[in-house]
This record gives sequence, structure tokens and C-alpha cells, in this order.
Amino acid sequence: TGGRYYGFVNGNSIPIALATKWLSDIWDQNCALYVMSPIVSQLEAICEKWLKELFELPSGTVAGLVSGTSTATMCGIAAGRNEILRRQDWDINLKGLFGAPPIRIVIGEQAHASVIKALSLLGFGEEQIERVPVDSQGRMDADKLPLLDERTIVILQAGNVKSGSFDPFVKICNQANNAGSWIHIDGAFGLWAAASNKKKFLTNGIEKADSWSVDAHKTLNAPYDCGIILCKNREALAIAMQASGSYIHYSEKRDGMFFTPEMSRRARAIELWATLKYLGRNGVEEIVDGLCDRAQQFSEQLSTAGFNILNEVVFNQILVSCNTAEETNETLKNIQESGECWCGGSIWNGEPVIRISVCSWATTAKDIDRSVAAFIKAREKYHVN
Repeated sequence: TGGRYYGFVNGNSIPIALATKWLSDIWDQNCALYVMSPIVSQLEAICEKWLKELFELPSGTVAGLVSGTSTATMCGIAAGRNEILRRQDWDINLKGLFGAPPIRIVIGEQAHASVIKALSLLGFGEEQIERVPVDSQGRMDADKLPLLDERTIVILQAGNVKSGSFDPFVKICNQANNAGSWIHIDGAFGLWAAASNKKKFLTNGIEKADSWSVDAHKTLNAPYDCGIILCKNREALAIAMQASGSYIHYSEKRDGMFFTPEMSRRARAIELWATLKYLGRNGVEEIVDGLCDRAQQFSEQLSTAGFNILNEVVFNQILVSCNTAEETNETLKNIQESGECWCGGSIWNGEPVIRISVCSWATTAKDIDRSVAAFIKAREKYHVN
């Protein structure tokens, strides 16, 4: 995607990462087991170490590379589900899910759709979900959290997909930890705030969780597709993802399939390693800060031009509206048809909004200037018509 594409939360591969992906595709490695691709197994281990350092997660945390946060979230919840049942002497791999002790699910009212999908795939129905009210920015209200217990999975957000807001991790995680609950954090694009000295305050307390899901192909701007499941309890994730067979040659090294649903899978670690190696800690921080700076510039210029900014722009997401719903919808339509830039629409507090996600390393200050001009022209076109 180019520098003026602000739809969904789509990253844009940095050049060295894209070139490495081409090499990876040519090498065509299958990285289920160490014996199948020793180099990829070693690269996964290196990436795991670097990610733990960037996010400041517990040293025993294990990482698995999957297609995206949707799958990673499913892995984290599966690990939590199985571990909660294990503590109640229920072996789900032996007895199955039918007849198992009940598990409670606690999420915010604005949890991402991928969380609901993951829960459904793992056998949790809508009636098992307890939704916690959120504040004006979409953050879970810690004071309205239900009484938690050791049979509960709490799912939090690092980056609301609309407003970019972050749940209050310290307060909620302390309650969940004291109750013995499993905590999963959906950090598809927002977990990378932990790599920025300016933005890491947003992720204070994430280390108190049990599992985390994040994309490399969003904020980091690694190539598609690369999602990451991180889990504090190595055994819980491995048991949830377990597979066996007499033909499988296990090793004393890292066998990646223990930490993902797939057995055969492409070597995502090659381009992830190249991206992290090239950028380094400082480079990752520069990308995160750059996206946030451009988002701040965008929101300030739109506000000056008379548009309504509906959220606190704490990360890379901006919600914009005009004076009426019709004006907002028609302005968005004109923007999308202009070819100058592209962003999508959404609903916020019952009203239509223009949703902007600044997620490309290639977006410059000049791109923002040009995009703001496109917004102004699109609104003028509505008034002329």
C-alpha cells in the first residue's frame, strides 16, 4: 500500500523485508520441525528473543508465528481454555470439550470481531460472554469489571480498531491475577507501542498477562502475512497446539509446530528476522513514532480545516466526521473516488465516521498535506452538489 492509503489497519512492507520475502519464497522452506529447516528454527528462536525484549515480556515467554492476529488470538485463548480446565483436573485432549467444567469469558463491549470469531471456533457461545462497558474512547471500564475467578478468561485490547485506545492493563490485570484468571491481550497493531519510549506508557502492565497476539505486518511493516502468538506458559501453548505421529522426527531444538495450529507452514521467520535485524530497536521505535506523529499531524490539520476529530489520537487511529451524517458519508464517498487517498467508514457512538489508520512507513508529512487537501476538496464537492 502507498503512503496515502489509510484503510483498515494495513501496513506497507519496508523494502528490505519485501526483498527478503522474495528470497524466502524462492527457498520455499517448510518449517514445521527443526529437521525440516534448521535455519528457520534458529531464526524463529532469535525473533522470539528480540520480541520479548522489545515488548519487555517475561523471559520464559514463547512465540509462535502464524498468519495473523486472528489466528494468534485463537491460540492464546485455546492455551488459556486448556490450562483453566487442567487446573480443574479436566484433560481436554483426552475428554474433549463436551461436559467440561464451564469457563467464563470477559471482554470489552468493543472487542474486535476476530476475538468473537476465535471464541466461536473454540466452542464458546454468545451466552458465555460477559461484556464490560467501555468509556468514551472504547477503553474497558475497570470499575465495572465483574467479579473474576480462576475459571475466567479476560481478553483485553492494546489498540481499539477504531479509536486506537488501550485498556487500563495495570488495574484490570491486577484484579485478574489476584483471582487466578487467564489474561489475553489482543495487540494486533497496538502492542508495538511498548517499543517506543514515547508511547510505552500505553502498554504499562501488559507483562502481567498470560498471552498476547500481535501482527508484524501492521505497525512493524513486515510483509504479509505474519502474526505472532506470545505465551508466558510454554507448556500450556504447546499442549493446546499439540500434534503427534510415529513419522514425526522431534528434536532437542525448536520444533515450531508446537506453538502454532499448523504443521506445514511457510517460513515467516525469514522476513521477520530481516525486518527486526535491519531496523534494530531504534528503527522499530522510529517507525512507531513516525506513524503516531503523522496521525497527530493529520488530526490537527483536519481539525484546523473544520472537521470534527472524535477520538483522543493516542496512537495511529483517527475518527473524523462532518456536521451531519449525510455530509460525512458523501465526503467519504468523494474521498474514495478522488484517487488522492483512501480511507474507510465506520460507526462510532451510533453515527457514521471517516476512519483513518496511519500504518505505512512510507507516509510522509507531504502525504498528509495532500490528503488533508483531498478531504477539504471532497467536502466542498458535497456542498456544491
